[in-house]
Amino acid sequence: MITGDGSHTILDASRQVTYHSIHGAIIESRHVFIRHGLEHLAIRNSHISVLEVGFGTGLNAFLSYLFAREHDDLSVQYTGIEKFPLAAEIVAQLNYSTQLDAQQYQYIFQRMHTEGEFRSERFHFNLFVGDVLDFIPLIPYDLIYFDAFAPGAQPEMWEAQVFKKLMTCLTPGGILVTYCAQGKFKRTLRSLGFQLESLPGPPGKREMVRAGLGLS
Repeated sequence: MITGDGSHTILDASRQVTYHSIHGAIIESRHVFIRHGLEHLAIRNSHISVLEVGFGTGLNAFLSYLFAREHDDLSVQYTGIEKFPLAAEIVAQLNYSTQLDAQQYQYIFQRMHTEGEFRSERFHFNLFVGDVLDFIPLIPYDLIYFDAFAPGAQPEMWEAQVFKKLMTCLTPGGILVTYCAQGKFKRTLRSLGFQLESLPGPPGKREMVRAGLGLS
C-alpha cells in the first residue's frame, strides 16, 4: 500500500492492520524512532546499541543505517526481533531506498532480510527470529524501538511481562520509544517503574511515548 508520503506499508490481512502509518511510513518512522530515539541519544553518545521489537519491513533499521552513515562519529549495534519475517517477494517490492534517494544502499536493506548478522563499516546488524520473551540479550541496549502492532491488533505484545523483559535489556539511562500513547499502556509502564515523556506524535497521532529508567 502507498502511504501519504509515497512510501510503502503492508496490510496484515489476518489482523486488518498496517505495518506503518497510512499517513506516511517514512515520516512516522523518522519522527518516532530516529528523531526522538537515535538522534536524541546521538547528541551525547558515539556508540549506540539499538534493540527493535517488531522488525517487520526493516524500515526502522534501514533509516538507522542511513543515519549512522551520515554521522561519522557514530557507530550503531542493531538487533531486530521478528517472529514472522516477511517473504522475500514482498521485501523486493518495498520502495524505501527509492523514496529515500538511497538506491545505492538497497543491497544493505536486502541483507537485513536475508542475513542473520553482518557488519557494514560502523553498523553491526543482527536479527533474532522468534518471540521477544525467548530473546536472550548478549549486550545491554541503550535504545529500544518498540514497533509491535497496535494493542487492539496484538494485545499480547503490550502485556506487563513483555516490558519487564525489556527492562532487563536496557542500560542504565536507556530509553524506549514507541508510536503508542494509549492510556493502559502508559499505566503499565509506570507500574513497572518507567518514567514517561509524552511527545508530539507523527501525522495522524496526537502523542507518542519515550520512556526510561531515570530519564535525563
